[in-house]
Amino acid sequence: MAKIVAVTGNEAVAEALRQINPDVCAAYPITPATDLMQRFADFVSNGKVDTELVLVESEHSAMSACIGAAAAGGRVATATSSQGLALMWEMLFIAAGNRLPIVMPLVNRALSAPLNIHGDHSDSMGARDSGWIQLYSENAQEAYDNTIQAFRIAENMDIRLPVMVCFDGFIISHSIERVEYIDDKDVENFVGEYKEMNPLLDMNNPKSYGPLILPDLYMEYKRAQHEVMTKVKDVVLNVADDFEKLSKRKYGLFETYRLDDADVAIVILNSAAGTAKDVIDQFRAKGIKAGLLKPRLFRPFPYEEVADAIKNVKALCVMDRADSFGAYGPLFIELCGTALHLQERPLMMNKIYGLGGRDFMPEHAELVLNELVEISKTGKVKIFKEYIGVRE
Repeated sequence: MAKIVAVTGNEAVAEALRQINPDVCAAYPITPATDLMQRFADFVSNGKVDTELVLVESEHSAMSACIGAAAAGGRVATATSSQGLALMWEMLFIAAGNRLPIVMPLVNRALSAPLNIHGDHSDSMGARDSGWIQLYSENAQEAYDNTIQAFRIAENMDIRLPVMVCFDGFIISHSIERVEYIDDKDVENFVGEYKEMNPLLDMNNPKSYGPLILPDLYMEYKRAQHEVMTKVKDVVLNVADDFEKLSKRKYGLFETYRLDDADVAIVILNSAAGTAKDVIDQFRAKGIKAGLLKPRLFRPFPYEEVADAIKNVKALCVMDRADSFGAYGPLFIELCGTALHLQERPLMMNKIYGLGGRDFMPEHAELVLNELVEISKTGKVKIFKEYIGVRE
Protein backbone atom coordinates (compact mmCIF):
# COMPACT_ATOMS: atom_id res chain seq x y z
CA MET A 1 0.00 0.00 0.00
CA ALA A 2 1.30 3.46 -0.92
CA LYS A 3 2.51 5.70 1.90
CA ILE A 4 2.38 9.50 1.76
CA VAL A 5 5.16 11.28 3.63
CA ALA A 6 6.77 14.71 3.96
CA VAL A 7 10.47 14.27 3.17
CA THR A 8 13.41 15.92 1.45
CA GLY A 9 14.61 14.85 -1.97
CA ASN A 10 17.66 13.18 -0.42
CA GLU A 11 15.44 11.24 1.99
CA ALA A 12 13.18 10.12 -0.85
CA VAL A 13 16.08 8.85 -2.97
CA ALA A 14 17.69 7.13 0.03
CA GLU A 15 14.37 5.38 0.63
CA ALA A 16 14.28 4.23 -3.00
CA LEU A 17 17.76 2.76 -2.57
CA ARG A 18 16.65 1.01 0.63
CA GLN A 19 13.71 -0.55 -1.19
CA ILE A 20 15.95 -1.70 -4.05
CA ASN A 21 18.64 -3.04 -1.69
CA PRO A 22 21.70 -2.98 -4.02
CA ASP A 23 24.48 -5.52 -3.53
CA VAL A 24 27.17 -2.83 -3.25
CA CYS A 25 27.26 0.93 -2.67
CA ALA A 26 30.57 2.79 -2.65
CA ALA A 27 30.50 6.45 -1.75
CA TYR A 28 32.42 9.46 -0.48
CA PRO A 29 30.65 12.44 1.14
CA ILE A 30 30.16 15.72 -0.69
CA THR A 31 27.63 18.50 -0.15
CA PRO A 32 24.72 18.39 -0.97
CA ALA A 33 24.74 14.61 -1.61
CA THR A 34 26.28 13.70 1.77
CA ASP A 35 22.91 13.54 3.49
CA LEU A 36 21.61 11.03 0.92
CA MET A 37 24.32 8.43 1.46
CA GLN A 38 24.43 9.13 5.21
CA ARG A 39 20.76 8.16 5.42
CA PHE A 40 21.44 5.06 3.36
CA ALA A 41 24.38 4.23 5.64
CA ASP A 42 21.90 4.30 8.54
CA PHE A 43 19.84 1.66 6.73
CA VAL A 44 22.97 -0.45 6.37
CA SER A 45 23.99 -0.12 10.02
CA ASN A 46 20.42 -0.80 11.22
CA GLY A 47 20.19 -3.98 9.17
CA LYS A 48 17.42 -2.71 6.90
CA VAL A 49 19.43 -3.62 3.78
CA ASP A 50 21.98 -6.27 2.92
CA THR A 51 24.15 -3.86 0.96
CA GLU A 52 27.92 -3.92 1.26
CA LEU A 53 28.70 -0.24 1.90
CA VAL A 54 32.25 0.58 0.83
CA LEU A 55 33.66 3.75 2.40
CA VAL A 56 36.48 5.07 0.25
CA GLU A 57 38.94 7.96 0.31
CA SER A 58 37.65 9.82 -2.78
CA GLU A 59 34.96 9.87 -5.43
CA HIS A 60 37.42 8.49 -7.97
CA SER A 61 37.80 5.46 -5.72
CA ALA A 62 34.02 5.28 -5.18
CA MET A 63 33.35 4.91 -8.90
CA SER A 64 36.31 2.53 -9.24
CA ALA A 65 34.83 0.30 -6.53
CA CYS A 66 31.42 0.47 -8.23
CA ILE A 67 32.98 -0.57 -11.54
CA GLY A 68 34.69 -3.53 -9.91
CA ALA A 69 31.52 -4.62 -8.10
CA ALA A 70 29.38 -4.30 -11.22
CA ALA A 71 31.90 -6.18 -13.35
CA ALA A 72 31.93 -8.92 -10.71
CA GLY A 73 28.18 -9.34 -11.15
CA GLY A 74 26.51 -7.15 -8.52
CA ARG A 75 23.69 -4.62 -8.51
CA VAL A 76 25.53 -1.38 -7.72
CA ALA A 77 24.74 2.22 -6.79
CA THR A 78 26.48 5.35 -5.58
CA ALA A 79 25.69 9.06 -5.28
CA THR A 80 27.67 12.26 -5.66
CA SER A 81 27.64 15.91 -6.64
CA SER A 82 29.71 18.61 -8.33
CA GLN A 83 33.45 18.23 -7.66
CA GLY A 84 32.82 14.62 -6.69
CA LEU A 85 31.50 13.89 -10.16
CA ALA A 86 34.43 15.81 -11.63
CA LEU A 87 36.87 13.64 -9.67
CA MET A 88 35.11 10.56 -11.07
CA TRP A 89 35.63 11.84 -14.61
CA GLU A 90 38.09 9.19 -15.79
CA MET A 91 35.97 6.38 -14.35
CA LEU A 92 32.65 7.60 -15.80
CA PHE A 93 33.81 6.75 -19.30
CA ILE A 94 35.14 3.38 -18.14
CA ALA A 95 31.82 2.47 -16.49
CA ALA A 96 29.88 3.34 -19.66
CA GLY A 97 32.41 1.84 -22.06
CA ASN A 98 32.32 -1.46 -20.17
CA ARG A 99 28.48 -1.46 -20.23
CA LEU A 100 28.10 -1.62 -16.44
CA PRO A 101 24.56 -0.82 -15.17
CA ILE A 102 25.50 1.39 -12.21
CA VAL A 103 22.84 3.80 -10.91
CA MET A 104 24.03 7.14 -9.52
CA PRO A 105 21.73 9.79 -8.05
CA LEU A 106 23.47 13.08 -8.85
CA VAL A 107 22.57 16.03 -6.65
CA ASN A 108 23.23 18.89 -9.05
CA ARG A 109 25.67 21.51 -7.77
CA ALA A 110 27.88 24.22 -9.25
CA LEU A 111 31.51 23.50 -10.08
CA SER A 112 34.44 25.48 -8.64
CA ALA A 113 36.06 27.95 -9.03
CA PRO A 114 34.93 30.04 -7.29
CA LEU A 115 33.83 27.57 -4.62
CA ASN A 116 30.05 27.26 -4.49
CA ILE A 117 27.97 24.52 -2.86
CA HIS A 118 24.60 25.46 -4.36
CA GLY A 119 22.64 24.00 -7.21
CA ASP A 120 23.10 24.36 -10.93
CA HIS A 121 23.61 21.85 -13.74
CA SER A 122 27.31 22.40 -14.47
CA ASP A 123 28.25 18.98 -13.10
CA SER A 124 25.85 16.78 -15.06
CA MET A 125 26.17 18.84 -18.23
CA GLY A 126 29.93 18.46 -18.04
CA ALA A 127 29.43 14.68 -18.03
CA ARG A 128 26.74 14.57 -20.71
CA ASP A 129 29.01 12.90 -23.27
CA SER A 130 30.48 10.27 -20.95
CA GLY A 131 28.13 7.56 -22.19
CA TRP A 132 25.77 7.60 -19.19
CA ILE A 133 22.01 7.79 -19.53
CA GLN A 134 20.74 10.97 -17.83
CA LEU A 135 17.30 11.44 -16.25
CA TYR A 136 16.26 14.81 -14.77
CA SER A 137 13.78 15.38 -11.93
CA GLU A 138 11.63 18.41 -11.15
CA ASN A 139 10.84 17.51 -7.54
CA ALA A 140 11.38 14.92 -4.80
CA GLN A 141 8.63 12.67 -6.15
CA GLU A 142 10.26 12.53 -9.57
CA ALA A 143 13.70 11.92 -8.02
CA TYR A 144 12.27 8.96 -6.08
CA ASP A 145 10.38 7.59 -9.08
CA ASN A 146 13.30 8.08 -11.48
CA THR A 147 15.67 6.26 -9.13
CA ILE A 148 13.42 3.20 -9.06
CA GLN A 149 12.98 3.25 -12.84
CA ALA A 150 16.71 3.83 -13.38
CA PHE A 151 17.58 0.32 -12.18
CA ARG A 152 15.15 -1.27 -14.63
CA ILE A 153 16.52 0.89 -17.46
CA ALA A 154 20.21 0.34 -16.65
CA GLU A 155 19.82 -3.41 -16.16
CA ASN A 156 17.78 -4.05 -19.30
CA MET A 157 19.62 -6.85 -21.10
CA ASP A 158 19.60 -4.89 -24.38
CA ILE A 159 21.04 -1.76 -22.72
CA ARG A 160 23.36 -2.45 -19.78
CA LEU A 161 24.40 1.17 -19.38
CA PRO A 162 24.90 3.34 -16.26
CA VAL A 163 22.27 5.93 -15.33
CA MET A 164 22.50 9.31 -13.59
CA VAL A 165 19.36 10.51 -11.80
CA CYS A 166 19.75 14.29 -11.57
CA PHE A 167 17.93 16.60 -9.16
CA ASP A 168 18.72 20.10 -7.92
CA GLY A 169 20.98 20.57 -4.92
CA PHE A 170 19.31 22.12 -1.85
CA ILE A 171 16.24 23.26 -3.82
CA ILE A 172 15.12 19.62 -4.03
CA SER A 173 17.72 17.66 -2.05
CA HIS A 174 17.08 19.55 1.21
CA SER A 175 13.52 20.88 0.81
CA ILE A 176 10.63 18.95 2.34
CA GLU A 177 7.86 17.95 -0.07
CA ARG A 178 4.95 15.57 -0.26
CA VAL A 179 6.14 12.24 -1.65
CA GLU A 180 4.16 9.05 -2.18
CA TYR A 181 6.22 5.94 -1.49
CA ILE A 182 5.39 2.67 -3.20
CA ASP A 183 5.08 -0.47 -1.09
CA ASP A 184 8.41 -2.24 -0.49
CA LYS A 185 7.26 -5.49 -2.06
CA ASP A 186 5.92 -3.71 -5.13
CA VAL A 187 9.27 -1.96 -5.66
CA GLU A 188 11.10 -5.25 -5.22
CA ASN A 189 8.87 -6.94 -7.80
CA PHE A 190 9.09 -3.98 -10.19
CA VAL A 191 12.89 -3.86 -10.17
CA GLY A 192 13.16 -7.65 -10.21
CA GLU A 193 16.00 -9.96 -9.41
CA TYR A 194 19.35 -8.83 -10.75
CA LYS A 195 20.49 -10.67 -13.87
CA GLU A 196 24.23 -10.96 -14.34
CA MET A 197 25.90 -10.50 -17.71
CA ASN A 198 29.48 -11.66 -18.20
CA PRO A 199 30.38 -11.55 -14.49
CA LEU A 200 34.07 -11.70 -13.64
CA LEU A 201 33.34 -14.12 -10.80
CA ASP A 202 32.06 -16.77 -13.20
CA MET A 203 35.24 -18.83 -13.11
CA ASN A 204 33.93 -21.36 -15.62
CA ASN A 205 33.53 -18.65 -18.27
CA PRO A 206 36.46 -16.25 -17.84
CA LYS A 207 36.02 -12.73 -19.18
CA SER A 208 38.21 -9.67 -19.60
CA TYR A 209 37.11 -6.06 -18.96
CA GLY A 210 38.95 -3.02 -20.25
CA PRO A 211 41.40 -4.57 -22.71
CA LEU A 212 43.67 -2.46 -24.89
CA ILE A 213 41.97 -1.74 -28.23
CA LEU A 214 44.04 -0.29 -31.06
CA PRO A 215 42.90 1.93 -33.97
CA ASP A 216 41.79 -1.07 -36.06
CA LEU A 217 38.83 -1.74 -33.67
CA TYR A 218 38.37 1.27 -31.36
CA MET A 219 36.03 3.19 -33.69
CA GLU A 220 33.75 0.18 -34.17
CA TYR A 221 33.55 -0.17 -30.39
CA LYS A 222 32.47 3.46 -30.01
CA ARG A 223 29.93 3.17 -32.80
CA ALA A 224 28.49 0.17 -30.96
CA GLN A 225 28.11 2.35 -27.85
CA HIS A 226 26.13 4.87 -29.87
CA GLU A 227 23.94 2.15 -31.35
CA VAL A 228 23.09 0.87 -27.88
CA MET A 229 22.13 4.41 -26.88
CA THR A 230 19.63 4.53 -29.75
CA LYS A 231 17.70 1.71 -28.04
CA VAL A 232 17.39 3.56 -24.74
CA LYS A 233 14.33 5.67 -25.61
CA ASP A 234 12.12 2.63 -26.17
CA VAL A 235 13.32 1.02 -22.96
CA VAL A 236 12.66 4.22 -20.99
CA LEU A 237 9.11 4.36 -22.35
CA ASN A 238 8.44 0.68 -21.70
CA VAL A 239 9.68 0.98 -18.12
CA ALA A 240 7.58 4.14 -17.67
CA ASP A 241 4.47 2.26 -18.88
CA ASP A 242 5.05 -0.47 -16.31
CA PHE A 243 5.72 2.13 -13.63
CA GLU A 244 2.45 3.91 -14.41
CA LYS A 245 0.54 0.66 -13.85
CA LEU A 246 2.22 0.36 -10.46
CA SER A 247 2.09 3.97 -9.26
CA LYS A 248 -0.54 5.71 -11.44
CA ARG A 249 2.14 8.31 -12.22
CA LYS A 250 2.90 8.87 -15.90
CA TYR A 251 6.39 9.50 -17.27
CA GLY A 252 7.77 9.91 -20.77
CA LEU A 253 10.87 11.21 -22.50
CA PHE A 254 9.82 14.73 -21.54
CA GLU A 255 6.84 16.56 -20.07
CA THR A 256 4.81 19.16 -21.92
CA TYR A 257 2.72 21.75 -20.15
CA ARG A 258 0.01 23.61 -22.09
CA LEU A 259 2.16 23.21 -25.20
CA ASP A 260 -0.33 21.76 -27.71
CA ASP A 261 -1.56 25.13 -29.02
CA ALA A 262 1.23 27.35 -27.69
CA ASP A 263 2.63 30.23 -29.75
CA VAL A 264 5.49 30.85 -27.31
CA ALA A 265 7.24 28.32 -25.11
CA ILE A 266 10.02 27.75 -22.60
CA VAL A 267 12.27 24.69 -22.50
CA ILE A 268 13.71 24.18 -19.02
CA LEU A 269 15.06 21.42 -16.77
CA ASN A 270 14.42 20.31 -13.20
CA SER A 271 12.99 22.41 -10.35
CA ALA A 272 12.72 25.73 -12.23
CA ALA A 273 10.04 24.15 -14.42
CA GLY A 274 7.60 24.36 -11.51
CA THR A 275 8.09 28.13 -11.21
CA ALA A 276 7.72 28.57 -14.97
CA LYS A 277 4.45 26.57 -15.03
CA ASP A 278 2.83 28.97 -12.57
CA VAL A 279 3.79 31.96 -14.72
CA ILE A 280 2.53 30.22 -17.86
CA ASP A 281 -0.85 29.83 -16.13
CA GLN A 282 -0.87 33.60 -15.50
CA PHE A 283 -0.13 34.33 -19.17
CA ARG A 284 -2.84 31.90 -20.27
CA ALA A 285 -5.29 33.76 -18.04
CA LYS A 286 -4.39 36.91 -20.02
CA GLY A 287 -5.13 35.12 -23.30
CA ILE A 288 -1.50 34.52 -24.29
CA LYS A 289 -0.85 31.01 -25.60
CA ALA A 290 2.25 30.07 -23.61
CA GLY A 291 3.59 26.59 -22.95
CA LEU A 292 6.53 24.63 -21.59
CA LEU A 293 8.62 21.58 -22.38
CA LYS A 294 10.63 19.94 -19.61
CA PRO A 295 13.11 17.29 -20.78
CA ARG A 296 13.31 14.19 -18.59
CA LEU A 297 15.64 12.07 -20.71
CA PHE A 298 18.63 14.23 -21.68
CA ARG A 299 20.98 11.45 -22.77
CA PRO A 300 20.21 10.09 -25.23
CA PHE A 301 18.39 13.22 -26.38
CA PRO A 302 15.00 12.56 -28.03
CA TYR A 303 15.44 14.89 -31.00
CA GLU A 304 12.58 13.67 -33.22
CA GLU A 305 10.05 13.53 -30.38
CA VAL A 306 10.93 17.00 -29.09
CA ALA A 307 10.80 18.36 -32.65
CA ASP A 308 7.27 17.04 -33.04
CA ALA A 309 6.26 18.64 -29.72
CA ILE A 310 7.54 22.14 -30.65
CA LYS A 311 6.69 22.13 -34.37
CA ASN A 312 3.87 24.70 -34.05
CA VAL A 313 5.63 27.06 -31.63
CA LYS A 314 6.52 30.47 -33.10
CA ALA A 315 9.10 31.62 -30.53
CA LEU A 316 11.06 29.46 -28.10
CA CYS A 317 13.37 30.23 -25.19
CA VAL A 318 15.76 27.49 -24.05
CA MET A 319 16.84 28.12 -20.48
CA ASP A 320 20.15 26.71 -19.25
CA ARG A 321 21.24 26.38 -15.63
CA ALA A 322 24.75 25.68 -16.91
CA ASP A 323 27.01 27.59 -19.25
CA SER A 324 29.29 26.59 -22.08
CA PHE A 325 31.81 29.41 -22.04
CA GLY A 326 32.32 30.88 -25.47
CA ALA A 327 29.32 28.98 -26.85
CA TYR A 328 25.58 28.60 -26.31
CA GLY A 329 24.23 26.72 -23.31
CA PRO A 330 24.19 22.90 -23.53
CA LEU A 331 20.41 22.51 -23.56
CA PHE A 332 20.11 25.20 -26.23
CA ILE A 333 22.61 23.35 -28.40
CA GLU A 334 20.41 20.23 -28.21
CA LEU A 335 17.36 22.24 -29.24
CA CYS A 336 19.29 23.60 -32.21
CA GLY A 337 19.92 19.97 -33.19
CA THR A 338 16.22 19.32 -32.68
CA ALA A 339 15.32 22.18 -35.03
CA LEU A 340 17.16 20.40 -37.87
CA HIS A 341 14.26 17.92 -37.91
CA LEU A 342 11.76 20.70 -38.72
CA GLN A 343 10.98 22.32 -42.06
CA GLU A 344 9.65 25.42 -40.31
CA ARG A 345 11.56 26.25 -37.15
CA PRO A 346 10.63 28.44 -34.21
CA LEU A 347 12.64 31.56 -33.53
CA MET A 348 14.94 30.64 -30.67
CA MET A 349 16.94 32.33 -27.95
CA ASN A 350 19.06 31.11 -25.04
CA LYS A 351 18.90 32.39 -21.46
CA ILE A 352 21.46 31.41 -18.82
CA TYR A 353 19.97 31.53 -15.32
CA GLY A 354 20.39 30.29 -11.76
CA LEU A 355 24.14 29.60 -11.76
CA GLY A 356 25.55 28.80 -8.34
CA GLY A 357 22.06 28.52 -6.88
CA ARG A 358 20.92 32.02 -7.88
CA ASP A 359 17.14 32.11 -7.43
CA PHE A 360 14.93 31.70 -10.47
CA MET A 361 11.98 33.95 -9.69
CA PRO A 362 8.55 34.25 -11.34
CA GLU A 363 9.50 37.69 -12.65
CA HIS A 364 12.36 36.10 -14.60
CA ALA A 365 9.90 33.78 -16.35
CA GLU A 366 7.63 36.78 -16.99
CA LEU A 367 10.47 38.72 -18.66
CA VAL A 368 11.27 35.73 -20.86
CA LEU A 369 7.66 35.18 -21.91
CA ASN A 370 7.11 38.88 -22.64
CA GLU A 371 10.22 38.87 -24.83
CA LEU A 372 8.95 35.76 -26.63
CA VAL A 373 5.62 37.44 -27.32
CA GLU A 374 7.46 40.39 -28.86
CA ILE A 375 9.64 38.07 -30.97
CA SER A 376 6.56 36.22 -32.23
CA LYS A 377 5.11 39.53 -33.39
CA THR A 378 8.23 41.07 -34.95
CA GLY A 379 9.93 37.91 -36.21
CA LYS A 380 13.27 39.15 -34.84
CA VAL A 381 15.51 37.89 -32.04
CA LYS A 382 17.62 40.77 -30.68
CA ILE A 383 20.00 38.76 -28.47
CA PHE A 384 20.53 35.03 -28.96
CA LYS A 385 22.34 34.39 -25.66
CA GLU A 386 21.78 36.41 -22.51
CA TYR A 387 22.20 36.05 -18.74
CA ILE A 388 19.14 36.78 -16.61
CA GLY A 389 18.94 37.60 -12.92
CA VAL A 390 22.54 38.79 -12.95
CA ARG A 391 23.90 42.10 -11.64
CA GLU A 392 25.62 44.36 -14.18
